[in-house]
Amino acid sequence: RLGRPVAACPGPFPGGVRPIDLNALVAPYLGVIIVVLVLAVAALSLALGVLTRRTSRSSSRLAGLTRGDDGRSLAAVLDAHLDKVYAVAHELDDLTARTVVLERDMRRAFARVGLVRYNPFEETGGNQSFALALLDADGNGWVLSSLHARSGTRVYAKAITRGRSDAALSEEESAAIGQATGALTG
Repeated sequence: RLGRPVAACPGPFPGGVRPIDLNALVAPYLGVIIVVLVLAVAALSLALGVLTRRTSRSSSRLAGLTRGDDGRSLAAVLDAHLDKVYAVAHELDDLTARTVVLERDMRRAFARVGLVRYNPFEETGGNQSFALALLDADGNGWVLSSLHARSGTRVYAKAITRGRSDAALSEEESAAIGQATGALTG
């Protein structure tokens, strides 16, 4: 009859419905409920211990697998490698800047050389006269000629622009420039 409307039940209950008395329902089974709850707590505690132990083992295995040669953790090894990568990238930037400067300056350096030795006079022995062409990467520079004779040696210099001279060139000077500009193309 619990929970059913009672006819003309005077009192503070709205609609005439009497509330369920939980204490009266639970009281006979209280011992059993406590034993079941204690067993549940014990089983959950045991499960928690097993899971904690497995987690600890897994963590130690993972730490062993990810440890570097020197015993540091994987995070420490990766940090060290990243530091090295950043340092190498910085050095590469420095080298790139220096290379640009060197390449710019090298275009103006005498890198093309042509040398022709010859004997312009019958009475002197050996090829002691020469024509030396010194040119940069663009074919600019000069040709230096030395004429050796018994009476003395004379030296001449002529400017060269893009492999050509404004002054008349001897056959040997042209050959020296040809050697130097041949180094430009081949």
